[in-house]
Amino acid sequence: METHPNSRHIPYAPTETADLYPESDGKPMAETDMHAMAIIDLRHRFDGFFADNLDTYVSGTIMMYDVEGPGRTAVSPDILVSFGIGKKLRRTYKVWEEGKPPDFVMEFSSKGTFQNDLGHKKAHYASMGIPEYFLCDIDRRYLPTPLMGFRLKDGTYERIPENADGSISSVTLGVSFHLLDEGLAVYDEATGEWLQTPAEAAEQRAEQEATARAEAEAARQQEADARAEADAEVSRLREELERLKARLAND
Repeated sequence: METHPNSRHIPYAPTETADLYPESDGKPMAETDMHAMAIIDLRHRFDGFFADNLDTYVSGTIMMYDVEGPGRTAVSPDILVSFGIGKKLRRTYKVWEEGKPPDFVMEFSSKGTFQNDLGHKKAHYASMGIPEYFLCDIDRRYLPTPLMGFRLKDGTYERIPENADGSISSVTLGVSFHLLDEGLAVYDEATGEWLQTPAEAAEQRAEQEATARAEAEAARQQEADARAEADAEVSRLREELERLKARLAND
């Protein structure tokens, strides 16, 4: 009897979804060091800003999938902020599992990405229902203006007008973005303070503590000097009193 071992093909049925929803697109995080540093810097500022908001998730360059199944589209935003889903660590962002798309997305445009950022990616984020989409051109060479913001209205992104100082406000986040000579800065419109990275905040706390210690030491020294001056005055008065007593005794 002739047999044909291993001749029957059995379709492969994966037990995980890693093949359908890969955790990387194989592309570098950013085209240049400048772009990579800008992404990391903003991520750190948002991490600090939302540190006490336990339901707010901040991420960047994570693979995001819009719908479940083979028809899904993958995109990896440079920065995303999503409210109400918690800070747990994620390997990917699957909209159907989270129950919602992010509330805010920012892309740092470059020579190789700016056309896609203004075209396909912008349309894709709008179709996902992401309320705000911001673009930043750190090089100031590719976008029509180096800083651009869009807000979703009736399923389409409308350009957010610039403020008088050239900044652009995000209603979703409650901040305004300013492209300065030293890079992208973020201003908290509620407190009137600039967002800091955790390192900057720690440095500021250290400086404040050092100033407080110096002021306390100066106050202690001032108190000691005042006490010494008072003691000297008491000694002088005692000596004067003794001289008066001696004079009266001689009279």
